[in-house]
Amino acid sequence: MLAIAVIPVVTIVGLLLLRRPWAALYYASATILATLIVQLVKNIVGRPRPLDILVAADPGSFPSGHSANAAVMAATFAIIFPRVWVWVAGAVYTVGMMLSRTYLGAHWISDTIGGLLIALGIAIIIWAPLASRLQRERERPHPPIWQRVSSETA
Repeated sequence: MLAIAVIPVVTIVGLLLLRRPWAALYYASATILATLIVQLVKNIVGRPRPLDILVAADPGSFPSGHSANAAVMAATFAIIFPRVWVWVAGAVYTVGMMLSRTYLGAHWISDTIGGLLIALGIAIIIWAPLASRLQRERERPHPPIWQRVSSETA
């Protein structure tokens, strides 16, 4: 559970250190909205988890929060850092999370697909109004942190 807060905070701080405030806002907004929507849908649907669950989990199976978190991270990183290796790593990470949640009996496969689709939808919806700002921010030169620190202290 610690990773639910630590990873987003570290990511946001890292983006801010890289002078990417719009990317930090985009990532934070998509992550928070995905978490809220997943919990809302879980409470509305109320689908029970599989009976042979191998891990402790909260009630509600659909959609998978773990799969949604992995997918929203992968999608936002792919948009923030448009490199093939980021897309591939994100896809592998997301599919791995989906398969692991199904293997552990925490979710039905449809739960993990639901989490994936919710996350991708949110990542795209949040990206749309920020697209031009993210593009301009990406094109701006970003000197390494050690150069910025040394020039600011001089």
